[in-house]
Amino acid sequence: MDAAQILLVGGGAFLAGGMNAIAGGGTFFSFPALLAAGVPPVMANASNTVAMWPASLSSAWAYRREVSRHPRWTLLLVLVSLVGGISGSLLLLATSNAAFSRLVPWLLLVATSLFAFSGQISRAVAAAKAKVGLGTRAAGTPGGLGGLIFQTIVAIYGGFFGAGMGILTLAALAIQGVDDMQELNGLKNLTSAVNYTVAAATFIIAGAISWPHTLLMIATAMAGAFAGAAFARRLPAVWLRRLVVAVGAVLSLIYFIKTYA
Repeated sequence: MDAAQILLVGGGAFLAGGMNAIAGGGTFFSFPALLAAGVPPVMANASNTVAMWPASLSSAWAYRREVSRHPRWTLLLVLVSLVGGISGSLLLLATSNAAFSRLVPWLLLVATSLFAFSGQISRAVAAAKAKVGLGTRAAGTPGGLGGLIFQTIVAIYGGFFGAGMGILTLAALAIQGVDDMQELNGLKNLTSAVNYTVAAATFIIAGAISWPHTLLMIATAMAGAFAGAAFARRLPAVWLRRLVVAVGAVLSLIYFIKTYA
Protein backbone atom coordinates (compact mmCIF):
# COMPACT_ATOMS: atom_id res chain seq x y z
CA MET A 1 0.00 0.00 0.00
CA ASP A 2 1.10 3.55 -0.71
CA ALA A 3 0.55 6.44 1.69
CA ALA A 4 -2.83 7.39 0.20
CA GLN A 5 -4.13 3.83 0.53
CA ILE A 6 -2.88 3.62 4.12
CA LEU A 7 -4.79 6.81 5.00
CA LEU A 8 -7.88 5.63 3.13
CA VAL A 9 -8.04 2.14 4.62
CA GLY A 10 -6.90 3.18 8.10
CA GLY A 11 -9.31 6.11 8.23
CA GLY A 12 -12.20 3.98 7.01
CA ALA A 13 -11.51 1.38 9.68
CA PHE A 14 -11.32 4.01 12.45
CA LEU A 15 -14.71 5.38 11.46
CA ALA A 16 -16.08 1.84 11.19
CA GLY A 17 -14.93 0.89 14.68
CA GLY A 18 -16.47 4.04 16.13
CA MET A 19 -19.77 3.69 14.26
CA ASN A 20 -20.12 0.02 15.19
CA ALA A 21 -19.74 0.96 18.85
CA ILE A 22 -22.29 3.78 18.55
CA ALA A 23 -24.99 2.66 16.15
CA GLY A 24 -23.79 -0.01 13.73
CA GLY A 25 -23.23 0.46 10.01
CA GLY A 26 -19.46 0.74 10.30
CA THR A 27 -18.86 -1.67 7.44
CA PHE A 28 -20.15 0.98 5.07
CA PHE A 29 -17.04 3.00 5.85
CA SER A 30 -14.42 0.25 5.91
CA PHE A 31 -15.70 -1.98 3.08
CA PRO A 32 -15.79 0.81 0.43
CA ALA A 33 -12.33 1.91 1.57
CA LEU A 34 -10.98 -1.57 0.82
CA LEU A 35 -12.68 -1.60 -2.57
CA ALA A 36 -11.19 1.81 -3.38
CA ALA A 37 -7.76 0.45 -2.43
CA GLY A 38 -8.14 -2.26 -5.08
CA VAL A 39 -9.05 -5.29 -2.93
CA PRO A 40 -11.48 -7.69 -4.74
CA PRO A 41 -15.04 -7.58 -3.29
CA VAL A 42 -15.24 -11.00 -1.62
CA MET A 43 -11.72 -10.68 -0.21
CA ALA A 44 -12.53 -7.13 0.90
CA ASN A 45 -15.60 -8.36 2.76
CA ALA A 46 -13.72 -11.22 4.43
CA SER A 47 -10.79 -8.95 5.34
CA ASN A 48 -13.17 -6.36 6.74
CA THR A 49 -14.79 -8.97 8.98
CA VAL A 50 -11.46 -10.07 10.41
CA ALA A 51 -10.38 -6.45 10.87
CA MET A 52 -13.56 -5.52 12.78
CA TRP A 53 -13.32 -8.55 15.09
CA PRO A 54 -10.96 -7.13 17.78
CA ALA A 55 -12.88 -3.84 17.77
CA SER A 56 -16.13 -5.72 18.36
CA LEU A 57 -14.58 -7.38 21.42
CA SER A 58 -13.53 -3.98 22.75
CA SER A 59 -17.06 -2.60 22.29
CA ALA A 60 -18.63 -5.64 24.00
CA TRP A 61 -16.28 -5.30 26.98
CA ALA A 62 -17.15 -1.60 27.34
CA TYR A 63 -20.82 -2.59 27.84
CA ARG A 64 -20.25 -5.61 30.09
CA ARG A 65 -22.51 -4.24 32.88
CA GLU A 66 -25.47 -3.67 30.58
CA VAL A 67 -25.45 -7.23 29.16
CA SER A 68 -25.63 -8.87 32.61
CA ARG A 69 -29.22 -7.84 33.38
CA HIS A 70 -30.85 -10.92 31.77
CA PRO A 71 -28.13 -13.61 31.74
CA ARG A 72 -30.25 -16.53 30.49
CA TRP A 73 -31.60 -14.65 27.50
CA THR A 74 -28.18 -13.18 26.79
CA LEU A 75 -26.70 -16.70 26.66
CA LEU A 76 -29.36 -17.78 24.16
CA LEU A 77 -28.57 -14.74 22.00
CA VAL A 78 -24.89 -15.67 22.07
CA LEU A 79 -25.64 -19.25 20.98
CA VAL A 80 -27.81 -18.26 18.01
CA SER A 81 -25.22 -15.62 17.01
CA LEU A 82 -22.59 -18.36 17.00
CA VAL A 83 -24.60 -20.68 14.76
CA GLY A 84 -25.76 -17.88 12.48
CA GLY A 85 -22.29 -16.40 12.08
CA ILE A 86 -20.85 -19.72 10.89
CA SER A 87 -23.75 -20.30 8.50
CA GLY A 88 -23.56 -16.81 6.99
CA SER A 89 -19.81 -16.86 6.45
CA LEU A 90 -20.02 -20.20 4.64
CA LEU A 91 -22.84 -18.78 2.51
CA LEU A 92 -20.67 -15.81 1.51
CA LEU A 93 -17.84 -18.07 0.35
CA ALA A 94 -20.32 -19.80 -1.98
CA THR A 95 -21.87 -16.59 -3.38
CA SER A 96 -20.73 -14.45 -6.32
CA ASN A 97 -19.57 -10.85 -5.86
CA ALA A 98 -22.32 -9.46 -8.11
CA ALA A 99 -25.15 -11.28 -6.35
CA PHE A 100 -24.43 -10.14 -2.79
CA SER A 101 -23.52 -6.59 -3.84
CA ARG A 102 -27.00 -6.03 -5.30
CA LEU A 103 -28.62 -7.18 -2.05
CA VAL A 104 -26.78 -4.70 0.19
CA PRO A 105 -29.03 -1.58 -0.18
CA TRP A 106 -32.20 -3.63 0.30
CA LEU A 107 -30.92 -5.31 3.44
CA LEU A 108 -29.84 -2.02 4.99
CA LEU A 109 -33.15 -0.36 4.11
CA VAL A 110 -35.10 -3.15 5.82
CA ALA A 111 -32.88 -2.96 8.90
CA THR A 112 -33.26 0.81 9.21
CA SER A 113 -37.04 0.65 8.75
CA LEU A 114 -37.41 -2.05 11.39
CA PHE A 115 -35.44 -0.05 13.93
CA ALA A 116 -37.21 3.23 13.12
CA PHE A 117 -40.62 1.63 13.69
CA SER A 118 -39.58 -0.92 16.32
CA GLY A 119 -41.83 0.66 18.96
CA GLN A 120 -44.94 0.39 16.80
CA ILE A 121 -44.04 -3.16 15.74
CA SER A 122 -43.43 -4.20 19.35
CA ARG A 123 -46.86 -2.88 20.38
CA ALA A 124 -48.50 -4.63 17.43
CA VAL A 125 -46.81 -7.93 18.35
CA ALA A 126 -47.94 -7.61 21.99
CA ALA A 127 -51.50 -6.83 20.91
CA ALA A 128 -51.55 -9.81 18.55
CA LYS A 129 -50.30 -12.14 21.32
CA ALA A 130 -52.96 -10.89 23.72
CA LYS A 131 -55.68 -11.31 21.11
CA VAL A 132 -54.88 -14.98 20.47
CA GLY A 133 -54.32 -15.71 24.16
CA LEU A 134 -50.57 -16.34 24.11
CA GLY A 135 -48.71 -16.07 27.40
CA THR A 136 -46.76 -12.95 28.17
CA ARG A 137 -43.23 -12.68 29.41
CA ALA A 138 -42.39 -12.06 33.04
CA ALA A 139 -42.37 -8.38 33.88
CA GLY A 140 -39.21 -6.71 32.68
CA THR A 141 -37.94 -9.86 30.95
CA PRO A 142 -37.27 -9.52 27.20
CA GLY A 143 -37.03 -12.23 24.59
CA GLY A 144 -39.01 -15.15 23.26
CA LEU A 145 -38.90 -17.76 20.50
CA GLY A 146 -39.70 -15.20 17.82
CA GLY A 147 -36.83 -13.03 18.96
CA LEU A 148 -34.36 -15.92 18.83
CA ILE A 149 -35.48 -16.83 15.30
CA PHE A 150 -35.15 -13.20 14.23
CA GLN A 151 -31.69 -12.97 15.84
CA THR A 152 -30.62 -16.15 14.04
CA ILE A 153 -31.55 -14.55 10.71
CA VAL A 154 -29.63 -11.42 11.71
CA ALA A 155 -26.59 -13.54 12.63
CA ILE A 156 -26.66 -15.34 9.28
CA TYR A 157 -26.77 -11.97 7.53
CA GLY A 158 -23.92 -10.74 9.73
CA GLY A 159 -21.70 -13.65 8.76
CA PHE A 160 -22.67 -13.17 5.12
CA PHE A 161 -21.87 -9.46 4.82
CA GLY A 162 -22.35 -7.55 8.05
CA ALA A 163 -23.10 -4.05 6.77
CA GLY A 164 -25.98 -2.79 8.87
CA MET A 165 -25.86 -5.84 11.15
CA GLY A 166 -25.74 -3.58 14.20
CA ILE A 167 -28.82 -1.66 13.09
CA LEU A 168 -30.70 -4.89 12.32
CA THR A 169 -29.70 -6.34 15.72
CA LEU A 170 -30.95 -3.21 17.47
CA ALA A 171 -34.24 -3.61 15.63
CA ALA A 172 -34.56 -7.27 16.61
CA LEU A 173 -33.82 -6.55 20.26
CA ALA A 174 -36.08 -3.51 20.44
CA ILE A 175 -39.01 -5.42 18.95
CA GLN A 176 -38.50 -8.13 21.58
CA GLY A 177 -38.97 -5.69 24.46
CA VAL A 178 -35.54 -4.23 25.29
CA ASP A 179 -36.39 -0.55 25.70
CA ASP A 180 -33.25 0.76 27.44
CA MET A 181 -30.99 2.20 24.73
CA GLN A 182 -27.76 1.46 26.58
CA GLU A 183 -28.78 -2.16 27.18
CA LEU A 184 -29.74 -2.39 23.49
CA ASN A 185 -26.29 -1.13 22.54
CA GLY A 186 -24.55 -3.54 24.93
CA LEU A 187 -26.41 -6.61 23.66
CA LYS A 188 -25.85 -5.50 20.08
CA ASN A 189 -22.11 -5.21 20.72
CA LEU A 190 -21.98 -8.63 22.43
CA THR A 191 -23.84 -10.52 19.71
CA SER A 192 -21.84 -8.73 17.02
CA ALA A 193 -18.60 -9.75 18.73
CA VAL A 194 -19.67 -13.40 18.72
CA ASN A 195 -20.71 -13.16 15.08
CA TYR A 196 -17.46 -11.51 14.02
CA THR A 197 -15.42 -14.10 15.92
CA VAL A 198 -16.85 -17.17 14.19
CA ALA A 199 -17.06 -15.50 10.77
CA ALA A 200 -13.45 -14.28 11.03
CA ALA A 201 -12.26 -17.77 11.96
CA THR A 202 -14.06 -19.21 8.93
CA PHE A 203 -12.53 -16.67 6.53
CA ILE A 204 -9.03 -17.15 7.95
CA ILE A 205 -9.27 -20.92 7.57
CA ALA A 206 -10.53 -20.44 3.98
CA GLY A 207 -7.53 -18.21 3.16
CA ALA A 208 -9.77 -15.34 1.99
CA ILE A 209 -7.89 -12.51 3.77
CA SER A 210 -5.64 -9.69 2.52
CA TRP A 211 -3.38 -9.50 5.57
CA PRO A 212 -1.57 -6.16 4.94
CA HIS A 213 -4.89 -4.30 4.76
CA THR A 214 -6.39 -6.33 7.60
CA LEU A 215 -3.60 -5.72 10.11
CA LEU A 216 -3.72 -1.98 9.49
CA MET A 217 -7.50 -1.97 9.95
CA ILE A 218 -7.36 -3.98 13.18
CA ALA A 219 -5.26 -1.29 14.86
CA THR A 220 -7.27 1.72 13.66
CA ALA A 221 -10.69 0.07 14.18
CA MET A 222 -9.87 -0.75 17.82
CA ALA A 223 -8.97 2.89 18.42
CA GLY A 224 -12.24 3.95 16.80
CA ALA A 225 -14.23 1.45 18.89
CA PHE A 226 -12.90 2.79 22.19
CA ALA A 227 -13.65 6.36 21.10
CA GLY A 228 -17.12 5.44 19.84
CA ALA A 229 -18.12 3.47 22.95
CA ALA A 230 -17.08 6.34 25.22
CA PHE A 231 -19.08 8.77 23.10
CA ALA A 232 -22.18 6.54 22.97
CA ARG A 233 -22.40 6.20 26.77
CA ARG A 234 -22.60 10.00 27.10
CA LEU A 235 -25.11 10.55 24.29
CA PRO A 236 -28.78 10.96 25.37
CA ALA A 237 -30.87 7.94 24.37
CA VAL A 238 -33.16 9.91 22.07
CA TRP A 239 -30.23 11.29 20.09
CA LEU A 240 -28.55 7.89 19.89
CA ARG A 241 -31.75 6.43 18.45
CA ARG A 242 -32.04 9.27 15.94
CA LEU A 243 -28.41 8.78 14.95
CA VAL A 244 -29.05 5.09 14.25
CA VAL A 245 -31.97 5.90 11.95
CA ALA A 246 -30.10 8.73 10.21
CA VAL A 247 -27.03 6.60 9.53
CA GLY A 248 -29.15 3.77 8.14
CA ALA A 249 -31.23 6.07 5.93
CA VAL A 250 -28.25 7.89 4.43
CA LEU A 251 -26.30 4.72 3.77
CA SER A 252 -29.33 3.02 2.21
CA LEU A 253 -29.72 5.93 -0.22
CA ILE A 254 -26.02 5.97 -1.07
CA TYR A 255 -25.90 2.28 -1.87
CA PHE A 256 -29.14 2.29 -3.88
CA ILE A 257 -27.59 5.02 -6.04
CA LYS A 258 -24.26 3.19 -6.33
CA THR A 259 -25.92 -0.13 -7.18
CA TYR A 260 -28.81 0.80 -9.42
CA ALA A 261 -28.13 4.29 -10.85
